[in-house]
Amino acid sequence: MEKKLSVLSDTSLNIIVENASLKYALERLDKVSVKVLLVLDLEERLVAALTDGDVRRAILAGASLETPVSDVANYSPRYLENDDQNLAQMYLEKVTALPLVDLDKRIVKVYVKRADKREDSEKSLNLPVVIMAGGLGTRLYPYTKIFPKPLIPILDTPISERIIQSFQQIGCDEFHMIVNYKRNMIKAYYNDMDNCYNVHFWDEEVPLGTGGGLYFLRNHIKSTFILTNCDVLILDDVRKIVEHHKNEKNKVTMVCSLKNFEIPYGVVNFSEGGEISSFEEKPQMSFFTNTGYYILEPDVFRFINQGEKAGMPDIIDHMRLKGEKVGIYPISENAWLDMGQFDTMESMERKIKELNMD
Repeated sequence: MEKKLSVLSDTSLNIIVENASLKYALERLDKVSVKVLLVLDLEERLVAALTDGDVRRAILAGASLETPVSDVANYSPRYLENDDQNLAQMYLEKVTALPLVDLDKRIVKVYVKRADKREDSEKSLNLPVVIMAGGLGTRLYPYTKIFPKPLIPILDTPISERIIQSFQQIGCDEFHMIVNYKRNMIKAYYNDMDNCYNVHFWDEEVPLGTGGGLYFLRNHIKSTFILTNCDVLILDDVRKIVEHHKNEKNKVTMVCSLKNFEIPYGVVNFSEGGEISSFEEKPQMSFFTNTGYYILEPDVFRFINQGEKAGMPDIIDHMRLKGEKVGIYPISENAWLDMGQFDTMESMERKIKELNMD
């Protein structure tokens, strides 16, 4: 049997204690290439395992971000007590990572599977991708006085081209771009690309919002498709997002990112008579926010009227009220790169450099 095993050179980031919160687990999972955490008790013995899927299912089931890992983790993890690579090979067909432990259940090393490019290609998607690229990009003025937002470069490559390239890497080759502001400049750029990209353009004569322009595609897309704003990169596994969407039988799945926000002031709480009851210095809030990235079924076209300006959240809310199944897919904060504002554009560039995506 061909060996496809490797050993994690540094296991520290894949280790978490069982009284840690789900919020902390999400942050830790965001930093590791192997999306599994090995859960230790207070005596540093292996007691459980926690995957990104475990965390996601818990959040979707209503768990708080402050829920302890112990409420969610798998307390029957697979592990090796002898350094048997044949057994490790067999176990790794079913698990992401396999620790070798000593007699006291302390981790000695962790086996993982090496990447299999053939397996990845077999899992490739072939879904249409719609890019909403008609906005004025007012938050990026004065850049957008010269360039339309889809052509603003992120480390010398326009953001829309980066989006297209990211989808091509997972097997998507049909792209639709809804354009309005400076649309001739966008078309000219892609027409000069020697047909590297299969992009169809749809002209908005008037701005129709982040969802209204989908009306143009009602007779052209007949399958599950992906919709994204033109300023968003998602670093999570899109194949898993689509799989979740189909398993849940959603008509719409909104990808939502964890956001940690620190209020830059001290917050004062007081009673009805004006007496101070508590004071909190720069409190932190954690919540999930819409990334502008969706998996959709063609049923969505029934809820969009010709020429009507509509945002995707409004369309989704309409569908929800009509009894259609809509849901979310939660991702970590660092899995969402957004260039909608100057500070987030700089963060996107830093992250792309860190990940050698440039």
